This record gives sequence, structure tokens and C-alpha cells, in this order.
Amino acid sequence: MRVGPMELVIILVIALIIFGPGKLPEVGRAIGKGMRDFKEALSGGGAATASSQPSSGSGDQAGSSDQAS
Repeated sequence: MRVGPMELVIILVIALIIFGPGKLPEVGRAIGKGMRDFKEALSGGGAATASSQPSSGSGDQAGSSDQAS
């Protein structure tokens, strides 16, 4: 089962309708982070993720969400 370009466009349009243009980047970022964490967990890189996450990362996200609202 392959997903072609037309199917991707349909999925993106549905996601845009459901989440709206303001939330779509945030949703994409969360999905990408989840996929990345999942791949690292499968490859045994769980210890590397804890040391590679910056402690100031959550502060930057909170500041950017204040600007969006």
C-alpha cells in the first residue's frame, strides 16, 4: 500500500481543516518529536535523548506560544 502525492494533499487539507492554520505547525512538531523519540527508543538510544535535550527548550516554547495567542 503506497501513499501517493494526491493522498498526501488530501491528508494535509483534512489536517488543516481540523486543526486550523495556527495549530498545524505545533501538531506537526509534536508528531515529529514523537516519531524521533520512538525511533531512538527502538535503536537503543534512550540514554542519548536525555542528555541531548536542552533544559531551556521548554522556556522557548512557552514564549512562542504566548506570541501566537
